[in-house]
Amino acid sequence: MNDSSIANIKLLLMDVDGVLTKGDIIYGSGQMEIKVFNVQDGMGITLAKAAGLQVGVITGRTCEAVQRRCSELGFDIILQDCPDKMEGYQAIKRKFGYTDDEIAYIGDDIQDLPVLQRVGIPLCVSNSVDEVKKHCVFVATQHGGKGAVREIIDWILNCQNSKTDAVKNILKQTRNTRVPNL
Repeated sequence: MNDSSIANIKLLLMDVDGVLTKGDIIYGSGQMEIKVFNVQDGMGITLAKAAGLQVGVITGRTCEAVQRRCSELGFDIILQDCPDKMEGYQAIKRKFGYTDDEIAYIGDDIQDLPVLQRVGIPLCVSNSVDEVKKHCVFVATQHGGKGAVREIIDWILNCQNSKTDAVKNILKQTRNTRVPNL
């Protein structure tokens, strides 16, 4: 891996449980499933989008909380109920026209290995299993659901020399937002 391969990245895909969350699955009454997301990871997604990257998730589970959080953050791709992540990955490539070299993926466990072994930039969180870590070019120091996605996005954007402009874009958008009546 070299800086030019990171420069090619146009799409950042990631798993959900153990990456965007700590991996805990909390069941409430009925069909309620509760997930906890990290706000700094959310800002990382906002930075990635402000830098021109597309972002997406591939997860084997289906959860309304995932749909809601990803929609709030403006994810370009939300692929749930996809236990065969390689099949989902191939479908995304076909639909959006990306090559492997243009995609980075963040995973944490063995079901992510087929995609991690295919993408241009394989990435993982610090609580990933050893089989995943040995295939990744960058292992976050943070755990999934605890700021690891933000750390990884900061790393990508710094390698692409686009973080400063992304921050400026976000601050410009913030200044142009209407202040609510008090």
